[in-house]
Amino acid sequence: MTLADSKLARQPQALWVRRALFQLHLWTGLGFGLYICMISLSGSAIVFRHEMDRALCPQIIMVKPSGPRMSDAQLAAAARRSFRRFPRANVQIEVRGPRVPGAAVEVWYLFRRDRIERLLDPYTGKDLGDATACEPGFVAGLADLHDNLMGGTTGLAFNGIGAVLLTLMCLTGAVIWWPGTARWRRSLTLRRNVHWRRFVWDLHGVVGFWMFALILMWAVSGIYLAFPNSFYDVGDFLVAHGASRATPHRIDVLIDWLVRLHFGRTFGLWAKVLWVILGLIPCALIVTGALMWWNRVLRKVMGRSGELIGAVPTSPATPALAPTDATSANGGLPAGTAVSAAAHAPL
Repeated sequence: MTLADSKLARQPQALWVRRALFQLHLWTGLGFGLYICMISLSGSAIVFRHEMDRALCPQIIMVKPSGPRMSDAQLAAAARRSFRRFPRANVQIEVRGPRVPGAAVEVWYLFRRDRIERLLDPYTGKDLGDATACEPGFVAGLADLHDNLMGGTTGLAFNGIGAVLLTLMCLTGAVIWWPGTARWRRSLTLRRNVHWRRFVWDLHGVVGFWMFALILMWAVSGIYLAFPNSFYDVGDFLVAHGASRATPHRIDVLIDWLVRLHFGRTFGLWAKVLWVILGLIPCALIVTGALMWWNRVLRKVMGRSGELIGAVPTSPATPALAPTDATSANGGLPAGTAVSAAAHAPL
């Protein structure tokens, strides 16, 4: 039997592996849905972080002396320890000094054509944020929420776990999306004149398919930002087991692009606007996924218990939803999904 004639190609919904991945995808989304929405919304909100800083707070950050001033070499070492957005190799750090006497020291991170400017306390080496005029409290709070869940290193680690789970959802979602050789082209576009439950199902699948690479990029780069050393350890492992010595450099290039794409701030104004909009896609997928779960499970349970207000029971005068040629008679959802007729009685 060829791959084209296999059950995986023709009717993947009947495979137990696919059903197991569906459950994994579903419950991961339900369990971490609010977290993903929060990360999605806060990420979109801080795309224009620098612009908000400059517009809302024009003063310069001053620091109070607290002991001897650190040397430029000590400040450069502190800067390298405290800020991990760039790969560890090929990064130049320049200590530029304070803009005015008594102000925080400005430090530049130079990596190829990119430059990120940060402020350090010259007495403690503490990172004080981006080298903008200042950071309004709500902007800093949004950034801290997105980066560290306002929990320091513990929140950063939890963010890394969330990124791993989002990666898992992307991969399982890609497997679940495959509808079989007879229907895959139709699953790439939205259909009109269908029931709203069918429309929500189609919308979830279509958006997930076309945005797969983008969401996976955000997930993988989120893992890097939380656990950067793990990526370099992979490069060291590959070199130790026979890979080219250029592998670490290639990993550095990959990380460079992942970080650029994650934040979307180095490609101009229109890229930032696009990133604000696209950053809401993971949240939209969570909402449509929750609606699908509501239709498949909660409406059925609540209908049986008599708690569903305004439900109209199915009767000869109220015909059930007519399945299309691409669906089974389970209320317009793809064949293979276990949905009873009661769960899809028209409202």
